[in-house]
Amino acid sequence: MGYTVPHYINGEKLDVACANSHTIYNPALGEAIGKVNFADKDVCDKAIAAAKAAFPAWAETAPIKRARILFKFRDLLEKYQGDLAQLVTKEHGKTLEDAKGSVARAIEVVEFHCGLVNQLQGSFSADVTTHIDCHTIRQPLGICAGVSPFNFPVMVPVWMIIPAIACGNTFILKPSEQDPSAPVRLLELLTEAGLPAGVANCLQGDKTAVDYLLAHPDISAFTAVASTPVAKAIYTSATTHGKRAHTFGGAKIILSLCPMRIWIKRLMPLSVLLLVQLENVVWLSLPSWR
Repeated sequence: MGYTVPHYINGEKLDVACANSHTIYNPALGEAIGKVNFADKDVCDKAIAAAKAAFPAWAETAPIKRARILFKFRDLLEKYQGDLAQLVTKEHGKTLEDAKGSVARAIEVVEFHCGLVNQLQGSFSADVTTHIDCHTIRQPLGICAGVSPFNFPVMVPVWMIIPAIACGNTFILKPSEQDPSAPVRLLELLTEAGLPAGVANCLQGDKTAVDYLLAHPDISAFTAVASTPVAKAIYTSATTHGKRAHTFGGAKIILSLCPMRIWIKRLMPLSVLLLVQLENVVWLSLPSWR
């Protein structure tokens, strides 16, 4: 059945047979084009071990050196923007022009975080009270993990991964099983840009993998974009297990007080656009320092 999308762990692709898998379709043709094998406990442990081993050295890497890797990654995204868009179109089904636009937004996110080195500085206040000074130091959390949705398989993973690693954390991504190829390609490009092995990892999986990551004591923070019930469940589980959590559910626009004349003139054209782009969501990235 076509191709098999692998995991990406410790700087390498990992393709292992597991009990559960998911068929990947080309939505435009309605044809099965590949599959993805879901991670079991052993595969999850490999990703966690890789991220844990990579964390000390990466956290001690000077922010300016981390930024240089992001600059190289940004250049690679521009170089392969068309290829990434093709992957998105093939597995997601959005038009090629929309796919290119989503990759362009991802490039902008990387560009912003190339300058994050200037935002990671701490602060000092002298004599906040008698004989007491106050120091603020920003430090990486550790291993962060995230669950990205199907609608933006390049942009949203970049929103999750790049802020975390720019701040000195390591990351484990669980992308959507519907369009998993683009996230793996992103991690390949990060490796090509010079990111050390284990700093960013990708687990293909289902609820079993997510639940395992949520409960694992080595994961320090968790983020997700999902339906409101799933986002609530992930937030509850993450915080119950003592993790910093930031989840994003479905957003609803309430127009009960909107005058009809304004609806017809200004909002009806927008509603037509939204019918075409139902997957559009906007969110802010999880703060990745403490």
